[in-house]
Amino acid sequence: MRQNPFPSSTLRARALRDDNTMNSLLHPNPNPNLNPSSFCFSAARRTTLSNLTNWIPFRLGERRIGLSTPRKGRHPAVRSAATIDEAGFLEADIRNPAISTSYRPSKIPQPNRVVLEAQTKVCTGPEQTKPLSQEQAVVVLDTILRSARGELKNEEVSKAQLGAFFAAMTIRANAFPEATQWSEGERHAMSILWPRLVQVLPQDVIFIADPEGTIMGPCSSIGPHFVGHGAAEMRLVGALREVLAGGHLGYEEVQGVLRDVLPLNPEDDTSVKVSESLLAAFLIGQRMNREIDRELKAYCLAFDDELGSPPIADVRSLTHYGEPYDGNTRFLRSTLFVAAVRACYDESCLLHGVEWMPPKGGITEGQLLKFMGANTYLSPAQAKTLLEDENIGFAYVSQREACPSLYSLIGLREHIKKRPPLATSEKVQQFVRARGRESIVAGFYHEGYEDPLLMLMRRRKVHSGLVVKGEEGALSMTTKVRSVNASKGLPVNHCSGFRSPSNATNSDVDGMDLTCGGLLHNLDLLFLVLDGLSENKRISRESFSIEVNAKDYGFEPTDTPRTDRSVLRNIELGLAALGGEKGPAYDRIVLNAGMVDHLLGCSGAGDIMSALDRAREAIDSGKALNRLMNYIQASHKVT
Repeated sequence: MRQNPFPSSTLRARALRDDNTMNSLLHPNPNPNLNPSSFCFSAARRTTLSNLTNWIPFRLGERRIGLSTPRKGRHPAVRSAATIDEAGFLEADIRNPAISTSYRPSKIPQPNRVVLEAQTKVCTGPEQTKPLSQEQAVVVLDTILRSARGELKNEEVSKAQLGAFFAAMTIRANAFPEATQWSEGERHAMSILWPRLVQVLPQDVIFIADPEGTIMGPCSSIGPHFVGHGAAEMRLVGALREVLAGGHLGYEEVQGVLRDVLPLNPEDDTSVKVSESLLAAFLIGQRMNREIDRELKAYCLAFDDELGSPPIADVRSLTHYGEPYDGNTRFLRSTLFVAAVRACYDESCLLHGVEWMPPKGGITEGQLLKFMGANTYLSPAQAKTLLEDENIGFAYVSQREACPSLYSLIGLREHIKKRPPLATSEKVQQFVRARGRESIVAGFYHEGYEDPLLMLMRRRKVHSGLVVKGEEGALSMTTKVRSVNASKGLPVNHCSGFRSPSNATNSDVDGMDLTCGGLLHNLDLLFLVLDGLSENKRISRESFSIEVNAKDYGFEPTDTPRTDRSVLRNIELGLAALGGEKGPAYDRIVLNAGMVDHLLGCSGAGDIMSALDRAREAIDSGKALNRLMNYIQASHKVT
């Protein structure tokens, strides 16, 4: 018999009183006909919520699978997710809605694991690539050979994998520095196996592997003469020749390719416009060449008008949140809860993303909302309505509804393994516009992408833009102290951005003396940028670059709460914080709400401490939690 989870009959009675509310949050199949009164937490009942968060894991007990001995010190929900992840179960084997990997679309074929591991090493940048040893290269090429011969019925190497792998090998041979070009082992393995591969591989893959006939020797003459089939594929092949040589394309050229080939419909062979091998080679090739500004702009703007002009919300201020679409696998994903806080004082927030995205396949806002019972199939027009609702003020839109063409690439993106240029550009979208002020916030991890992201934001002609190097590349700042063993490059909590000087003064940007704790590293307060028209007038912007030290604002240093792919644990932490439970999750939400308000130059946030206090009041009053509950219910009723 399962041990009674409740420490006393009093707690059990309280928990059962709030059974309807917790059911709405934790049942994976949302019920659109919930009692509105069940979504209202008064200040007197917030202490009950902290007890309920201890009860949540037992609500899913009947869906748990058999677990090995859990790691000590981890919450039960985290241990459940970690055990599944460590055991190496495929998503098809386990469908547990409390774990992020379960949201992978089941219709996507599994990639070949041997070749996928090789792609991890070679389908990356000029400095990051790790050449294969001879033994590794032989195993990979032999796997491809056996798959092409039809000997791997259930583990075949996909067309997209073939395109990505051979594109990486070609670009490395043509354009990479000596240290990341082919190793001697790779050359030897290819010299042995290529004569056999060329007999069984399709012509488009042979073209990708040796487009000019200069890499593989005399046995490879197809590449120089390959043109493709049909107008769309011929345009793609022409562009791909430049990419495989390490070159770059023009704005119109990239947009033309994307609009020609998307959306994909792999389930309907009659609608296929181009080979998946060619498209995969194009996407990974552009990322390996480090796409330049005009190429990123093309990816960012290519499908702005796919569904027509975006709806315009009648709100004073709107912030577009660009979290990495592939989610968090280790730490708390807090942006959904931050949005509920900021909405309390008329800083409307639009979240966008997907339920599941490779390569990480981590926790996303789509998963959190779906698990809590919200409708995650809202159109941009429906999101506009929720943004304008004075009792809500934030919304989530899936790429599935807002940009079907880009959403159709999810399966292919898993099979190319590494992130394509879209992983950067999709974070800078405006699926709903605002009559008032607009801002964009996006997260990044790899150094060198902060400036391209800000460039895209300026191209969007928003009033303010902010990029944050948060943990895991997410946009959330942390309260923990920077480790002495931190990786080289920009530190976590580095922020760069721009804002309209009419909404900011010198003291607004940090509110502190320049000598305090090394907070400000490169503040360009007097550098005004005139770079774009908005509503028939120029926007004058100032730029800034800082490292946020939470301790300087009174936060106790704490480690970011771990979730380890547990959607359930992430919800627990967020709800407990919005319920007023003080701790690391609460502090993280307050820090990210108040600091973003301040850095974007939002009304009433000129003083950092006042901005943080405003965020605390939104939580402690119960308003933020009520807005989240209101959203879950209203998402099923909006028309």
